[in-house]
Amino acid sequence: MEILKSRRRDAQKVWKEFSDGAKTRILIGAATCGRAAGALDVEKEFAKKLAETGLADSVEIRQTGCIGLCYAEPLVEIKRPGEPSVLYSKVKPADVKKLIDEHIVGGKPVQSKAEAVMSDAEYMGIKPFGEHPMVSLQKRIVLRNCGIIDPTSFEHYLARGGYEGLERALSMSPEEVIKEVLDSGLRGRGGAGFPTGMKWSFARKSNSDTKYIICNADEGDPGAFMDRSVLEGDPHSVIEGIIIAGYATGSNHAYIYCRSEYPLAIERLTLAIKQAEEAGLLKSELPNGFKFDIKIKKGSGAFVCGEETSLMASIEGVRAMPRPKPPFPAVSGLFKKPTNINNVETLAAVSSIMREGAAMYNSLGSEKSKGTKTFSLAGKIARTGLIEVELGTKLGDIINKIGGGCADGKHFKAVQTGGPSGGCLTAEHFDLPVDYENLAAAGSIIGSGGMVVMNEDSCMVEVAKYFVSFTESESCGKCVPCRMGTQHAHKILEKICSGKGEPEDIERLQKIAFTMKQSALCGLGQTAPNPIVTTLRYFKDEYIEHINAKRCPALVCPEMVHFSVAADKCRACGMCARACPTGAASGKPGSPYSIDAQKCISCGACYQACKFGAIVRQ
Repeated sequence: MEILKSRRRDAQKVWKEFSDGAKTRILIGAATCGRAAGALDVEKEFAKKLAETGLADSVEIRQTGCIGLCYAEPLVEIKRPGEPSVLYSKVKPADVKKLIDEHIVGGKPVQSKAEAVMSDAEYMGIKPFGEHPMVSLQKRIVLRNCGIIDPTSFEHYLARGGYEGLERALSMSPEEVIKEVLDSGLRGRGGAGFPTGMKWSFARKSNSDTKYIICNADEGDPGAFMDRSVLEGDPHSVIEGIIIAGYATGSNHAYIYCRSEYPLAIERLTLAIKQAEEAGLLKSELPNGFKFDIKIKKGSGAFVCGEETSLMASIEGVRAMPRPKPPFPAVSGLFKKPTNINNVETLAAVSSIMREGAAMYNSLGSEKSKGTKTFSLAGKIARTGLIEVELGTKLGDIINKIGGGCADGKHFKAVQTGGPSGGCLTAEHFDLPVDYENLAAAGSIIGSGGMVVMNEDSCMVEVAKYFVSFTESESCGKCVPCRMGTQHAHKILEKICSGKGEPEDIERLQKIAFTMKQSALCGLGQTAPNPIVTTLRYFKDEYIEHINAKRCPALVCPEMVHFSVAADKCRACGMCARACPTGAASGKPGSPYSIDAQKCISCGACYQACKFGAIVRQ
């Protein structure tokens, strides 16, 4: 497109100066994960120390998004002119002076810093970034720019192939664009896995003067942060995908529905939309007479708004509750007009597919699940963070090779895939290829891509109770199966965890789960029983032990856990007594302490406070 020719030339110059210019560059991971770990304090310290040493004019400090190594934040990348860049992990303000003195001034990377890795080639004994165990098995398409570019820079995105996919799309007919997306094999990454090109074709065929595109950025799964990271680290990739979707379906208007809990993502999106407008890509006439605009709608954080009809109700200004289908959104959606809804990751993938071609994307993945998928690794795993792998990658490779297995040397017990509506899988599933079909056969789902890892200390009955409690509180209450089913299931699970369960409770849970799956109105209710179904399938022995032996094998459920003091290990330090909120732990200096079972509420405060292993759980 003519409107981008001069901007692209200028962008290449800006990128060259940024990536290998005359100034030393400091790149700081300042997405939400980095900020939570103290990245902004590190940035301030760099600015302060560089000013004190007179180096401020020769060093450029920039922020970037999440590169995926969330467990290692704050991350700082330093690149001297003509030299490879070095990425440092877990940088604290106290480390800044050493990094300036030894690396920026002295020219020698600080190899005493944990996990110093290279961005490209091996350098002074430091391994390349691509050889990092969390990175080596990844295939980054959606995350291609995250942690690499300054997300506030339109030129950075443009220089790395940005909006080339849109240019190619506008040189084709809408039907040809839809066929390209169909041929790529891309399926909806929001959870359902419906073919994206087919979804677009339905909206295209709908006759209406007004149509809408909605980008679903209402990411509400506990432990999931894929969409947030893409919006914070590469917002233009999503905007480009939205414009392409609009052209293909015949829409001229779009909404990005983003939850208010993502202020940084909203800030980056707002800036990116303004930049796209100034570049003539939005609110201006493009080739073929196509004109498009995008608005941001802030959601209040209701989990049910992840369901497309509830989301549309929220945008319309009414209570977010699902609607029966048909009619489907492609026929009657937002404001009763034809509407196409895709999630953040789907649209970010579209911009790459249209640039590189369908064959590239279709060559990746498994037979029926093409391309890549982003996953967030959370819970009791050594390397928490954001990854992108080919669909069909084995579950064990994701957990053990990429994630590093369980933290603190604990044994792996289960992984919850697909969020609160997903299921719990075991080590027996480590050879299972992670794709839509195989996870469904195992009783779980890919969902939006959350993976919460649990170790030997996790009680699977309590895990099921936690996720059912979440869906109970997030249920809109419109349909009886979901509203009452989650309530009853939660009460039964509470009963079992409190030591009052009875054998008939297992059958009751199974009946509730079956009823909800068959008759709930929307996907939230239909999938809410998955944690119950899978924990009963793979961890039924734990339910039985809770019910028959009145014992929690993982020693988690408070009413089935008892604390006592091992006299031979007690140092009479009094830490347990000071931590105990009820006065159950007591004693005198010089004599072993004791715990009064009548006063003890099994909170575990004494267990955590004791430094000598004298508190016994049983």
